[in-house]
Amino acid sequence: MGKGAKGKSKKSGKSSGKEGGKISSKKAAKLEAQAAEDEVIAAHEEAAVEEIQDVANALRVGKGFVLADVDTSGTPGFTGKKLEGKAALKACEAELSDLLERLFAESTTGSKRSLLLVVQGMDTSGKGGIMRHVISVNPQGVKATGFKAPTKEELAHDFLWRIEKALPGAGQLGVFDRSHYEDVLIVRVHDVVPEAVWSKRYAQINAFERKVIAAGTTVIKVMTHISKEEQKARLMERLDRPDKYYKYNPGDVDERGHWGDYMEAYQAVLDKTSTVGAPWHVVPSDRKWYARLAVQQLILEALRGMNLQWPQADFDVEAEKKRLSAS
Repeated sequence: MGKGAKGKSKKSGKSSGKEGGKISSKKAAKLEAQAAEDEVIAAHEEAAVEEIQDVANALRVGKGFVLADVDTSGTPGFTGKKLEGKAALKACEAELSDLLERLFAESTTGSKRSLLLVVQGMDTSGKGGIMRHVISVNPQGVKATGFKAPTKEELAHDFLWRIEKALPGAGQLGVFDRSHYEDVLIVRVHDVVPEAVWSKRYAQINAFERKVIAAGTTVIKVMTHISKEEQKARLMERLDRPDKYYKYNPGDVDERGHWGDYMEAYQAVLDKTSTVGAPWHVVPSDRKWYARLAVQQLILEALRGMNLQWPQADFDVEAEKKRLSAS
């Protein structure tokens, strides 16, 4: 019995070791490839920053803007390729983190200023990637809200009620994954409410955003714009990878049947709600690396324009040093 058990254990251990070796080898290869890419990116950071041009102006929606004319695989305001784009994103992380911390620190002095990033886009357009690769550099002071179908309580109120509750507080960066614009997009496409109702909401949204800006919040509005073909490829990838099944929603295929209606609804949003105080920026998002870099640059431009300063000490620094040394 002991001999049999010993033999079984040896066989089992051999099999387990072989299987474990395969997993370990695959993981090691992946880590090695990532490390090599990181090394190349680090070497290109300084030069890559020079590839950044005026991204904000290149993406800002102005009079006569036509959504159908946007090249969703383009890289407006950036002259580099994928490697340079990743390097530029990495190179700007320290400044972004520093400015977000300054914004947070400023609120301790009584400042009411904050920043709101509104991100709208078709499913799979990269909204989650922006959170992971851009906003995560300094999670302190970040208030992220993902708006889903309204609850019964929310439906009992005006459509802006739940949006106002989710606004960032002083010193915070608020991020809306979907937003009040759902009430003039999906609501319009699917006839959730009569046109007489949703058509009035553009003016209501503009008035609401003016109030938010007047209260001290800088608003950045971004449409992550992908092609129908790119969306299909991303959805197919989710079906090809078991580790991506959780991201797949069969309803996304149904929504693709309304693509033209959504593009028409987005064009109306851009025409009616891209204002001087809160302009829209359409970010070509077929290239994920570019979309992340572009949003990072939009946030940086807004923060730089706020001229954020570290709060001055409201105590005698030298006296406190002496007290601390003696304690």
